[in-house]
Amino acid sequence: MRRAIPTYDLYGEDNANRPNFRVHCETIASRSSGYQWEIGLHRHERFMQFLYIWSGSGDAILDGETVALRPPCVIFVPPGPPHGFRFSRDVAGLVITAFDEHRTSSIAARNAKVVFVDPADPETPYLHQTFLRIAEEYDGDRAGRHGLLDGYLAVIAGLVHRHDEDGPDKDAVDNAQRHVARLKELVARHFRQQIPASDYALRLGMSPTHLNRVVRKVTGMTAHDLIMSRSMDEAKQALALTGASVGHISENLGFSDAAYFSRCFRKHVGLSPKDYRRTQRAGTT
Repeated sequence: MRRAIPTYDLYGEDNANRPNFRVHCETIASRSSGYQWEIGLHRHERFMQFLYIWSGSGDAILDGETVALRPPCVIFVPPGPPHGFRFSRDVAGLVITAFDEHRTSSIAARNAKVVFVDPADPETPYLHQTFLRIAEEYDGDRAGRHGLLDGYLAVIAGLVHRHDEDGPDKDAVDNAQRHVARLKELVARHFRQQIPASDYALRLGMSPTHLNRVVRKVTGMTAHDLIMSRSMDEAKQALALTGASVGHISENLGFSDAAYFSRCFRKHVGLSPKDYRRTQRAGTT
């Protein structure tokens, strides 16, 4: 019988229903040493990871394939794909785990992959320093930390994408990105109408199955979840920043049933609307 692959926020920490961080940074050695330098197969539903290795060696197991790690290299893992690692005891590097809000990962790779970095490339020192700045900001907990971390993550995603060779699939990937970008534009204009994914597919001249396949390839989500995430982002802002009732927020977002809205919110956020508002208010006091 095939063993189920566990879902984690951080490896070994089963918090999939309630993420308690936006960005997490640690050395690769700090976690892998506690597991005999081997991170077993697992996956993340809502988190992406960048692992940067500048010395040592190991293997990455990505979607069932084993890739030998030759530093310097960056491993990108979007939400969804199963992955695992084996590291040498002298490994030096960082692992950054970030809540994927469907922005940063959209400009990085679509699939889990290892990107080998050319040490002679003039941008390699900049990539190295950006990873180190993330670690410094994460440890420092200073004012403006979240904004800087988001900016540094975007820089890393862009640099990794630039180093990556997409090969013959590049045109297909670019087309998928354009379809998803167009879908996001439509959703931004019409999300309060709660239009189903099948109607968006029709507007894009695609079948619902093809749209779902394209969205999953680019974001790791279904088309329905991508569409719903826009409503949930709006709901989170309303809950955190206003005193509007859950029923009013639900109606304003186009939900005919507040109970259904609450179920959707819990599914996507991991908390009920009232609990989410309570945690947000507690964090500002």
